Amino acid sequence: MARTLFNFGDILDDNGAHLGLDNPALIHGDRMISWPEMTARSNNAARALRSLGAETGDKVGFYMRNQPDYMEGLVACFKARLTPVNVNYRYLDDELVYIIDNSDSVAVLYDVEFRDNVERVRTRLPKVKIWVEIGSGLNVPDFAVSYDALVDEGDGAPLEIERSPDDLVFLYTGGTTGMPKGVMWSHGIWRESSLDSMRRIYGGAPETWEEHRVFVKDVGSLGRQLPACPLMHGTGLFTALAAMLNGGAVVTLESKVKFDPEQLWDTVDRHGVTAMAIVGDAFAKPMQKVLDDNPGRFDLSSVASIASSGVMWSMDVKRGMIRHMPQVALIDSFGASEAVGFGMSVTTAESAPETAKFQIGEHCKVFAEDGREIEPGSDEPGFIARGGAVPLGYYKDEKKSAETFKTINGVRYAVPGDWCTVAADGTLTLLGRGSICINSGGEKIYPEEVEEALKEHHSVRDALVVGVPDEQWGQAVTGVVELADGADLDEDALRAFVRTKLAAYKAPKRVVAMPDLQRAPNGKADYKGVKAFALEVLGLQV
Repeated sequence: MARTLFNFGDILDDNGAHLGLDNPALIHGDRMISWPEMTARSNNAARALRSLGAETGDKVGFYMRNQPDYMEGLVACFKARLTPVNVNYRYLDDELVYIIDNSDSVAVLYDVEFRDNVERVRTRLPKVKIWVEIGSGLNVPDFAVSYDALVDEGDGAPLEIERSPDDLVFLYTGGTTGMPKGVMWSHGIWRESSLDSMRRIYGGAPETWEEHRVFVKDVGSLGRQLPACPLMHGTGLFTALAAMLNGGAVVTLESKVKFDPEQLWDTVDRHGVTAMAIVGDAFAKPMQKVLDDNPGRFDLSSVASIASSGVMWSMDVKRGMIRHMPQVALIDSFGASEAVGFGMSVTTAESAPETAKFQIGEHCKVFAEDGREIEPGSDEPGFIARGGAVPLGYYKDEKKSAETFKTINGVRYAVPGDWCTVAADGTLTLLGRGSICINSGGEKIYPEEVEEALKEHHSVRDALVVGVPDEQWGQAVTGVVELADGADLDEDALRAFVRTKLAAYKAPKRVVAMPDLQRAPNGKADYKGVKAFALEVLGLQV
């Protein structure tokens, strides 16, 4: 039977055959699941799902917070040739029905925490044949089967099944520009994209089974990855999946409902976490505060890297982190659900690139709206495009697929809509999404660079920038800030501060304070809600 390095199920099977009881796969508080145990449990679950009627290519919804069952369930799906679908646990009834129905899920793995939600919507989801409840032992409702029963019943043997690099993973976007869309990643494409990153960072990557096994033994199995952000989003999912494929352990926090930075550092200390995934300052600022308030309390010597993706991570906070962990590499990864590897910025104790500046990825180019490739050093804004290993498109949405996955000069690219400038040395300066660009007095202003300037002020915990209607300017740049504890809003001071960082025309015409910017768990901004707040405070109408 042919086995390939480009199918997750095959890789995880091989890891399970070569890693022992002293190699943890999943860690959650006092609970530690070894690779042999996780391998047997996931094999049992995979076989059970197929016996319950799930067939190759069928979709499986994952409706839970960060917990070991999330990763174990994913492994089971990969082994059974089923397609996992991320479900946002914050969704209400109609949103929940949409995502499960749109993905054509035939099975849903859900935590007992969400049983009442499932009870309300399940009759609206006739395509779902299998409801699997997690966290209630064998005490499940009549319509569901017990997850514990699935993983415990069976001999744990590998499935005799031939898999393909074309097996899929769905990653649903947050729906900031319409309803959520399911990005279709094949195992082979995702794996090639991941190997591209390894080649770039390490100068090489395991290309054969023999090389993979050596890498797992000598490097991968030593890694302990803690996704502080939700596994239901790309940053958490991709980093955790990479750790599993490399034979390492995924560590999840016990406090599932609210991010607890003190518990995070306790967990790092206790379990020797080597890497973490966060989403910008929304995570990093409270993490830094705990370290500042408790100098020397935690053993942080194991931490080699902290990666952030999705939003900017300000330099002041990075420097604060490095004061406590001089050995750490702080990585800003510029990517999207539709592609990874647009660019990367690495900050260490010896090097500190500017916020929002990235080294462009090997397969990336910057284009003008008319399709011209932007000349490096020209300062002309353009959109970033990633060629090479990119997804197949959006599930059941050919129109939006054509808009995002474009062929330019004969090459297929992923173009999620991020704008930037490119310097002569290939350094990217991220400007923001074209969909939220502000046109003020004929000048294009990208909110993200103004937000970063505002966040550098000591009185600002977080900031978003929107354009509001203005008779003189067409749109007026407006800052909406979440103030630091004990700070008062000084609008003139903030506007003057931004003018010391950026051209004067980019400075906000007005700044208003909002108690909570209400970012999503993955750090993504609700620009629509923030703009509505600004309009109300300023007494304006759309």
